[in-house]
Amino acid sequence: MELDFERCYRAVDSRDQRFDGWFYTGVTSTGIYCRPSCPAITPKRKNVRFFPSAAAAQGAGLRACRRCRPDAAPGSPLWDVRADVVGRAMRLIADGVVDRDGVPGLASRLGYTERHLHRMLSAEMGAGPLALARAQRAQTARILIETTDLAMAEIAFAAGFGSVRQFNDTLREVYASAPSDLRAARGRQQAPVGAGTIALRLAYRPPLHARALLDFLALRALPGVEEVRDGTYHRGLRLPHGTGQVALTPADGHVAATLRLADLRDLAPAVARCRRLLDLDADPAAIDATLADDSALAPAVAAEPGIRVPRAVDGFELAVRAIIGQQVAITSAKTTLIRLLTAHQHVDHEVIATDAGVSGQQLHDQRGKRGDLRGFLGAEELLQVPDSGFGMPVGRREALRGLARAVVDGSVDLAPGVDREDAVRRLLALPGIGPWTANYLAMRAFGDPDVLLSSDLAVRRGAAALGLPDTPTTLDRYAERWRPWRSYATIRLWRAA
Repeated sequence: MELDFERCYRAVDSRDQRFDGWFYTGVTSTGIYCRPSCPAITPKRKNVRFFPSAAAAQGAGLRACRRCRPDAAPGSPLWDVRADVVGRAMRLIADGVVDRDGVPGLASRLGYTERHLHRMLSAEMGAGPLALARAQRAQTARILIETTDLAMAEIAFAAGFGSVRQFNDTLREVYASAPSDLRAARGRQQAPVGAGTIALRLAYRPPLHARALLDFLALRALPGVEEVRDGTYHRGLRLPHGTGQVALTPADGHVAATLRLADLRDLAPAVARCRRLLDLDADPAAIDATLADDSALAPAVAAEPGIRVPRAVDGFELAVRAIIGQQVAITSAKTTLIRLLTAHQHVDHEVIATDAGVSGQQLHDQRGKRGDLRGFLGAEELLQVPDSGFGMPVGRREALRGLARAVVDGSVDLAPGVDREDAVRRLLALPGIGPWTANYLAMRAFGDPDVLLSSDLAVRRGAAALGLPDTPTTLDRYAERWRPWRSYATIRLWRAA
């Protein structure tokens, strides 16, 4: 990725927070790299280099600035938006695929050889997949060092390092500090109470319309899975190595996140999924500027800047919700989903209770007293639910089972790094899944920023309320002016309905 020196230097000189995560500033005279918004004195031009990623700066022998914490900057909106191989790779690396499956696993998911993938990432990011994953491991390790009282050896393996020596060497190289020094620097701040509990801040580019996000999630919240309480969103998570729970509280300049994880190796994917859920890597200034050019949307943009697209922590969960929600009210869809989850938990309770020697009702009561939130059921678990647990027409029930079978056998991939166009084609080939459902998943599960659900009744009502064309064909033609942010226009039309 080419970086224009003059434009980047102007952003650094003005300490423009909007560019945090877009690029990193390397200062050769001090040997550090920073965010563009770093409050330190602007370095001289002759001492500055710009890098497209933290890994590229680290590869040039620079260490992270202790003042602006560049590794905690929001992610680049480029990789959040782009649907090409590099964008997909960046999303999968953030989700921990390299740590779990190695570079061969990442290359296989993307359909390229390891050599070609390395060449593409190096050209765009200034670093290959291993270096990018290494930079993420260093950040994960720093978070665990500063927010937990775990032993350093435990942190090393939880962060994805292959050995304690590798862990020590990497942190000294990236932060110019030994792990023990990083812990000492946190002072008297105590780690959160409870094993596996981590508190951290998720940065975003302002503005963020937090109330719109919480309203959207609260309206669709499923008891036992998620809830919105006192301005905080709580939910259960299904993660690669186990389960987890998260509490997300929007604040000024960041979202406070408290994570409880069964396995600390899931920290990086949990953070990536929370960021994705709240669309924290978006560039609201660019989005709002495009939409505000339309006089029909301009008042709404001015009144509610920073509207995000609520996304998903689990593609399969969203697909089930979308199929059940086809052509029914949100309250009706929630009732059906609750019935499905109750039926699954009944089956699950009976299996576990038999193994544990207690009744299913006793187990249910125990879980209810703890107030634990569970992740949504997976594809294999849905296939275990009997016909009576679905509470819906046969066609829709079989559509759900067909989707679950396709996910289990790998013919449909709902992961964040999926090829969006290919995923939509595969979804449309399944019985019971039409264009609305596939496009809804493209917008919320796959992160496509340019989807307009023009056939959606609420979207059409919102368009009519704003004096816009309200038939699918005419609205599609009109919405060409909103490219490439039609997903964000969809959210605004829903709010106008």
